[in-house]
Amino acid sequence: MRHTKQLRLIGFTILAATSLGACATKGFVRNGLESQRAALSADIAAERAGRVAGDSAVRADVARDLAALRNDLTALRNEFGAKITAMEGKVQFAFPVHFAFDDATVRGEDVAALERFADVVRTYYNGATITVEGFADPAGSRAYNLALSQRRADAVRQFLGDRGVSPTLVTSVGYGSTRQVRPGAWGDEPGAQLNRRVAFVIDAPAESTIAALSMR
Repeated sequence: MRHTKQLRLIGFTILAATSLGACATKGFVRNGLESQRAALSADIAAERAGRVAGDSAVRADVARDLAALRNDLTALRNEFGAKITAMEGKVQFAFPVHFAFDDATVRGEDVAALERFADVVRTYYNGATITVEGFADPAGSRAYNLALSQRRADAVRQFLGDRGVSPTLVTSVGYGSTRQVRPGAWGDEPGAQLNRRVAFVIDAPAESTIAALSMR
C-alpha cells in the first residue's frame, strides 16, 4: 500500500511537470491535486477498513476460544463436580478425586475426571506450571500422613504425564492431614473420604478463565 501511494505521487509529479511544460492552466494542476488527494484518501480508508476487518477476525477468534473454554470448564463442573476458582496469576481446581483408606492408587472411578482435566490442561493451559496437592485424613501420624499424601500427589502427577501433560511442568506436593474438608473424619467415618484427595493449582494468567466463567 505504501509503495502504491509513492508511485501515485511520483506519477502525479511527472504529470504535473509535463503539463506545466506544455503551458497547462492552473485549473488543470488544481484538478490533478484534487484527484491525487481523493486517491490517497481512498487508500487510507481501505487501509483502515483492512485493520478493522483484522481486528474483527481476532475478536471472533478470541470469542470462539473463550466459548470453548467455558464449555469444557462447565463440563468439569457439571459432570465431575469440580470447583474452579480463578484468581490473579492462578487457577485452582478442586476435584472430587479421592483415595481409599491408607492407599495412594488412583481409583477407576476417578479416571474419567482426571482424563478430562488433562485434556483441558493440554488445550488451554499448555506450558503453564501445575502443582498437584495431595491430602490425607488424620488417622496416622503427621510424618506418615505427609508421606501418604505425597504418594497420592505423585500418583496423580504420573497419571497426568501418561495422558500427555509434560512432567517437567507438574510438581507434586503432599500436605498431610492439613486443610481437612471434614475436620477429624478418618477411616470409614462419614466424610473421611473427602479428606483423602488431591487438588490442582495452575500458575497461569487467570483473565481468560475468569472471562470464560463469566460468559452467559
